[in-house]
Amino acid sequence: MKTSSKGPLKLVVGLLASATCVLAQTSGTYNNNPYNNQPYNNQAAQAEAVRPGSLNYVEGQVSTGGQTLSPQSVGHFALQPGQSLETGNGYAEVLLTPGAFLRVGPNSQFTLASAGLTNTMVTLNRGNAMVEADQVIQGTHLEVTVGHTSADMMKKGLYGFSTTPQDVRVFDGKLSVVAMNMTREIGKNNQVLLADGDNLKKSNFDENQAKSDPLYVWSEARSRDEANQNALVAQNSYGYSPVGGGWFWDPNLAYYGFWPTSGFLYSPFGFGFYGGYYPGFYGGGYGYYHRGFGYARYNGGVHGFSGVHGNGVGGGFHGGGGFHAAGGGGGRR
Repeated sequence: MKTSSKGPLKLVVGLLASATCVLAQTSGTYNNNPYNNQPYNNQAAQAEAVRPGSLNYVEGQVSTGGQTLSPQSVGHFALQPGQSLETGNGYAEVLLTPGAFLRVGPNSQFTLASAGLTNTMVTLNRGNAMVEADQVIQGTHLEVTVGHTSADMMKKGLYGFSTTPQDVRVFDGKLSVVAMNMTREIGKNNQVLLADGDNLKKSNFDENQAKSDPLYVWSEARSRDEANQNALVAQNSYGYSPVGGGWFWDPNLAYYGFWPTSGFLYSPFGFGFYGGYYPGFYGGGYGYYHRGFGYARYNGGVHGFSGVHGNGVGGGFHGGGGFHAAGGGGGRR
């Protein structure tokens, strides 16, 4: 005996059709002003429009032009082209193009050279930096310069940069490294030492040793937190059907999250990010959410978000439930 699936199918179609699709990509930003009509009274619940250079996380001593930056600066501060950020005994995370996170370690300084929608460039003046590029949008230019050498990220991946010694390295992905009139492409587990002039000789590096570096460990922890945050959107999507991708503001965790343009992807650290349509179905305390490979059941509270913007939909949802940013999970399932 055949069972009809027309009822649930009509419900899915109806929910998707009822979603308000707002293509609000404003000039110079990757989303419109965050939807702030949320039942939160604290300052952290409100945020400005995100764009390349937006501060997303602060730990320890971080400043710009003599101005101290704190966790309360997140959502309210973005570097302007030509402006620098520096750390003492601290770490900072700055957003670049959607899905690309720039993270700097202690005693480091970088300058945001360009913050265009299709051309984002950073100069590392001293110290160490990493770029986690979970998504590289076709046609965009994402570049980091160290000394006289620039490195263009050709695909999603994880990239390290240092001024002492001067080098660029690829944990995953591919870089196009340019110095003077020479260009060299380097891939996974390759590095280029820049102290040797402009010959751009590539070599391998000890990946296990590199992964014990404090900045790498901190970056992996931040990637896990971002993946956990993204999973909560997918798991608690009652009345919320994001389309497209981009950054979104989470008033509970007080930093921006990432929603891929479509489907499902893993970060270079191995943590999963859901994208595309995730309509919520709640009944009897259970919700159904799309995991990229079918539907799964989730039992838990609803988390508050301000909605995906950029190539996505405005709006959001709220409710009970809680989440600790440093919690586990969020990886491969």
